[in-house]
Amino acid sequence: MSHVISSFIFQAVCQLGGSLDFQTLGQILRKRFTVADEVVQEALCDFDRFLVVQGCEKRSDCEVFSADTVIIAKTPLRVCQSLPGQCAGCETLHLCRYLVCGNCRFREKCKNSHALDSFHNSTLVSKVGLQELGQSAIFQLLLQNDPYLLPEVCSHYNKGNGEHGACRYQASCTNLHVCQHFLQDDCKFGATCKRAHSFDATAVKVLNNRGLSPENINNFGKIYKNRFLISSHKEEPPGPLYLAKTASPGTAAGESSKPAKEPDPNEICLFFIRRGCSFKEKCVRVHCHLPYKWQVLDKNGLTWKDLSNGEEIEKAFCNPANEVSPGPENVNFISMTCGGRQVRRLSTVSSVTKPPNFILTTEWLWYWKNNKEEWIEYGQGEDAQLSTPLTSQTLENIYHSDPQSEVPVSSGTHTYMLYLKDMYQRNVLYQTKREIRRRPRFVSALEVESKLKGETSSSSSVAVPAHWDRGALPSFSYKLVPLSRTEAEFLMVEKLFKQTMPKYKVNSIERNQNSSLWKVFQWQKEQMKERNGGRDVDERLLFHGTRESLIEAICEQNFDWRVCGVNGTLYGKGSYFARDASYSDQYSQSADTTKKMFVARVLVGHYTSGHNSLLRPPPKTMGKGFYDSCVDDCSNPSIFVIFEKYQIYPEFIIEYAPEESRCLIS
Repeated sequence: MSHVISSFIFQAVCQLGGSLDFQTLGQILRKRFTVADEVVQEALCDFDRFLVVQGCEKRSDCEVFSADTVIIAKTPLRVCQSLPGQCAGCETLHLCRYLVCGNCRFREKCKNSHALDSFHNSTLVSKVGLQELGQSAIFQLLLQNDPYLLPEVCSHYNKGNGEHGACRYQASCTNLHVCQHFLQDDCKFGATCKRAHSFDATAVKVLNNRGLSPENINNFGKIYKNRFLISSHKEEPPGPLYLAKTASPGTAAGESSKPAKEPDPNEICLFFIRRGCSFKEKCVRVHCHLPYKWQVLDKNGLTWKDLSNGEEIEKAFCNPANEVSPGPENVNFISMTCGGRQVRRLSTVSSVTKPPNFILTTEWLWYWKNNKEEWIEYGQGEDAQLSTPLTSQTLENIYHSDPQSEVPVSSGTHTYMLYLKDMYQRNVLYQTKREIRRRPRFVSALEVESKLKGETSSSSSVAVPAHWDRGALPSFSYKLVPLSRTEAEFLMVEKLFKQTMPKYKVNSIERNQNSSLWKVFQWQKEQMKERNGGRDVDERLLFHGTRESLIEAICEQNFDWRVCGVNGTLYGKGSYFARDASYSDQYSQSADTTKKMFVARVLVGHYTSGHNSLLRPPPKTMGKGFYDSCVDDCSNPSIFVIFEKYQIYPEFIIEYAPEESRCLIS
């Protein structure tokens, strides 16, 4: 019975715009069936077909869902991104993307297929159980599931000030300049928001260029919100019904469960603190000379302003006993307010999320209050018998893995349960409750300078390859060292390049010497080797083409698809590398015929087939853990997708141009 109900619900949701609130769905169901709530609940447990987003309205104990709970239809089906005839054994639809979006201007002259009922397409449609749906319902389903079809919202527009935010492309940007949270239906500013809550002429042009029909443009808000909820939802294993919670204002739904997090715009850029960030205004993180910044919301409710005594506030905040900062601008650390206005603390990323050699990350310490009303750090204390085996570092790791964790801990003869979400611990036997606090370790401005100088003096002692030029190891940065045409490295890289680019000449090859990135790369290799049972990790030299304007930033800060962008997402949302230089040549952008291309050292490790919905490598089918990368073809991989930039070292830059053609006169 539940299978019949599941199929009926799926068809109803798809035919009525891709999503339905539970009240409307209930009315439709009652016209056809008399069915128990338990059967409906079981039917909606089909996670391949449905995402259930719990509403905010109250429900009685006898009700399974609130009336405003939303049911969203899902499908694994995608539209092929390859050119016609270049994807043997393809498991994606061979369809014109503009047709799916509703408006192909080429119509019958289009070189891409317009036949959903072709043998290839109809086979795939039947395989995923969509054969009962009409074309418009299938296209609606694709629009809210396939990330390849809709234009992205410009992340740079959504930060910074001014008409175009921090977007330097301004009116020529190919992404949408519209409020991200408005489209997600969680903008807390409403009519006072400084971002656009409607499509201007430029945004409509972007939508038209992507082939969106007028009807789909009118429905774009709903389509985008459905896509956002689907993409940000963490897949749950089969079991009790999972209800995704709607996002609170200003918070992305499912943010804590995203496998590959988008950069936090409230995070301070580590590279800017250390030496200046090559991404400059394009950087999505905050630029500040200290690893923390305290700000108060202006009276207009839109602008954040720096508090003048930030270091003094930080010092007070780092003491867990303090609830209010001293000085003229008193900050209440419990309510995070100052004079009735909202306060926020920006900081660098937590130290547990970066390799150990990263300096000026934020070290968070965890405290509990003893019987004497004293705050004691976990794992510390004068009496060794009363100290807990849990340390601040362990708790911080657990917190980043799951901020809502419940952690058992013993101290002496007592056992406690720590509730990280609500920040308290409870004695399991006596049920007494104590507050816990998470505060950073204080770092003064003088200590920041000292740490920077210390890294400068130690940079020359970093273990780097013996053949590197020791005179070209700058502090904090990188140095491009030209290779002689007779050097072994030059000949090796040139040979790799020429295998698929025989009609091009190599003008020069430079080696990128960045001791900081090299150290992190070696650390990552050791971590992967340890997970691999001590066996060597699969390491390869691979090509990567990009815009010439990004070369400096990549040499200094490594590849990061979140900042640099991606050239397609066919096998996952990460940085793409190719075995063949000819493939990467397509993405090497230059003003003339002379181009540049990276040759990167990449830890591909254990890989598996990629998919455009992936935000990180999937779990291994046999054994523990996850794969290290994704590829186009497991038996003969030519494209590798890397989701963790520590697995990459941008080692060489090739400058190349077409061979000059010679005209022979007989």
